[in-house]
Amino acid sequence: MRLVLALLVISFAMSATAQTVWPKGKVAAIVLTYDDALPSQLDIAIPQLDAARFKGTFFLSGRLTPAALSRWQKAQRKGHELGNHSVNHPCPRAMLPDRADHHADDYTVERMLDEVAAMNIALSALDGRDSRTYSVPCSQMRVGGADYTNALRRSKLVKYARTGGDAWKSVVADPTKLDLFQVPSYGPVDKPGAAELIAYIERVRAARGLGVLQFHGVGGDYLEVTAEAHAELLKHLRRSPDIWVGTFQDIMDYVTSHSR
Repeated sequence: MRLVLALLVISFAMSATAQTVWPKGKVAAIVLTYDDALPSQLDIAIPQLDAARFKGTFFLSGRLTPAALSRWQKAQRKGHELGNHSVNHPCPRAMLPDRADHHADDYTVERMLDEVAAMNIALSALDGRDSRTYSVPCSQMRVGGADYTNALRRSKLVKYARTGGDAWKSVVADPTKLDLFQVPSYGPVDKPGAAELIAYIERVRAARGLGVLQFHGVGGDYLEVTAEAHAELLKHLRRSPDIWVGTFQDIMDYVTSHSR
């Protein structure tokens, strides 16, 4: 009886501290995501990613010029993921008061889902894919006072949704227990240095978990990370072959297929 109890205690302790088994001997996974379809992403982020042989996930909103659409299509053909960021990127009035026509406060859940559906159609015209991931505009899952997480889940419009977080909460030690429509990310702003970005990577490595970085401008535009800091981050990841750097959909597909 004591032996049985001892084995049960050992089994419980092992399961409580079990880590995700990443593929090909990797110890952690990192997703590099970029919001708002900004020119600096096309001009700086994608060339840097291509040079480092990494694939990023770019969450696009509507109102793109034909020239920009052509460039995004070329990026997708190189292996970068094009994700859904809704058509009009509605945000709470308190966050972006100057966007009177697109305040999330004035939306309904139905209107929000209609925008996601419309953006899916636009993206499918670019890449021919029928499976899509989503970045929550302004990381706010509320429209008109209602949380639309479960409505989005039921709609089957997207497979996974990325939201916001901070440098600590967005280190996911056990990604198999994530809500697939509330995947946290770390969004450094105000020109963070390379050391800050690399420190986040190392926290993810130490947790042997998942980390999702949320960028906007790279070497320009707004909520900017400098081109130099972004390049240093990629250089650090290139020197870390034990970390899997992949697209949001690829890594989340792996997580869901290996859930306990």
